[in-house]
Amino acid sequence: MKKGTLYVVATPIGHLADITLRAIEILRAVDLVAAEDTRRSRALLTHIDAFPKRLVSVNEHNERGRIRELIAKLSGGASVALVSDAGTPLISDPGHRLVQAAFAERCKVVPIPGPSALVTALSVCPLPSERFVFEGFLPSRSEARRKRLRELDSTGLAVVLFEAPHRLLATLDDLLVVIGERRVMVGRELTKMYEQLHFGCLTEIREQFASKPPRGELVLVVERRERTGAQPISDSTERLLRVLLAELSPSQSARLVAEATGESRSAIYKRALESKPS
Repeated sequence: MKKGTLYVVATPIGHLADITLRAIEILRAVDLVAAEDTRRSRALLTHIDAFPKRLVSVNEHNERGRIRELIAKLSGGASVALVSDAGTPLISDPGHRLVQAAFAERCKVVPIPGPSALVTALSVCPLPSERFVFEGFLPSRSEARRKRLRELDSTGLAVVLFEAPHRLLATLDDLLVVIGERRVMVGRELTKMYEQLHFGCLTEIREQFASKPPRGELVLVVERRERTGAQPISDSTERLLRVLLAELSPSQSARLVAEATGESRSAIYKRALESKPS
């Protein structure tokens, strides 16, 4: 244990047994723990016999104001562990400003690696993902979300996203509009009791979650773009689709039009979504 050091400590994303021996050692020994949510971190510290321990909250709302206090502690020789609610700090979690300030003040910063939802999802993903782009959470509004998805798809790399359960269907719809039919893996509640991996085409995954809305933490890995683009639907199919969309949902309309015409259901469904207002 080195004095005046900021330890950036990864903690379990679900299963508490995933914490590393080194993380336990550090969390037991530091003078102070800077936590995203002190209540959640208190439960972890109690589990590993590292509590009572002085806890200070450092989250997206107060991080800027906490920096001076924590840098003063580090400069005075205190050892501080930075932890997020789950996983590795700074990966779609707060802590960047504190780490930046620690470097600026020439404080020693030490990573304590461990669990990350990003790497956990990629490790079990059947899609080619040796090269990928990680976005974290997309914008909440559809128009901004579609714009960002176009930018991400233009990289030609697999795309990794975090998503909230109440926005998953909207994000899947926007993916279909922007990139067309593509394979995707959705990891739900990774390492937890109700962990599930869903893999298939976007339309298939969308239908699965439409019938049974998801709960819990979600990670999406989206297949990288192919060189050849999808074929557009015919004019007659387009006309039939417009008629049905006046009365039915995009999913129902696409299914009926595909059965009647024999054309690609995924291409028809993508066109149906494009016809919806953003």
